[in-house]
Amino acid sequence: MSVLQSRWLRRFGSAEGGELQLVCFPHAGGAASAYVGLSRALAPDIDVVSVQYPGRQDRRLEPALTSLPHLARAVAEELARAPRRPYAFFGHSMGAVVAYETARVLAEFDLAAPRHLILSGRGAPSPEPRAGDRLAGDAALISEIRRLGGTGSRVLNDPELMEMVLPTLRADYGALGLYRWEPGPPLDIPLTAMVGTADPIVTVDDVHGWLAHSTRPGELLTFPGGHFYLDTQLPTVAAALRTLLTPA
Repeated sequence: MSVLQSRWLRRFGSAEGGELQLVCFPHAGGAASAYVGLSRALAPDIDVVSVQYPGRQDRRLEPALTSLPHLARAVAEELARAPRRPYAFFGHSMGAVVAYETARVLAEFDLAAPRHLILSGRGAPSPEPRAGDRLAGDAALISEIRRLGGTGSRVLNDPELMEMVLPTLRADYGALGLYRWEPGPPLDIPLTAMVGTADPIVTVDDVHGWLAHSTRPGELLTFPGGHFYLDTQLPTVAAALRTLLTPA
């Protein structure tokens, strides 16, 4: 990984300090800025770089990608072009799937792999999509966003903001609804799964299933809170990530 930013990568702090970069993948409807708080909490020991998907914020004029495997391949190509530097992946919700599939692409082409794969707020993949990923119409989509809570739900009461974010939400949930996990060899990467104990859409057992997708010993970490537990448990989550990613 390079310390430089690109069309795909955003940094919200100094690149100085920290030998490891943590590449963060946002949730459905989310953007790189979802990880501003985590970036500040981990600085300066860990350099947080957040993926900016097409179709949002400064990439809002680009069409959103509606295939998660295609999105993962584009991110992998971006990482492969950069000079090599130790890095890890953190993905939340839809971002967990994109992080996992990106790691699979890197492994497929024998490219530098992340040192650690941290997957949050999402159950392990299966050949069929989750029921909550197949939402028909804006009303169902908005209802699901309300149920999940988090800071993103505040825009639901602002018609102008909703007009801006709905196209991205439609594209992202469309991609989730079309996603089909293709069986393949497990990754040879340490894997940690994380979840809020009150998450309304994914159970602890669902998230525990990720550990079968790596040949390395893994662990499951639980935190108080719902789907967006990171918003309310930021110091605790940051401390856990430091422990996972900082050599003893």
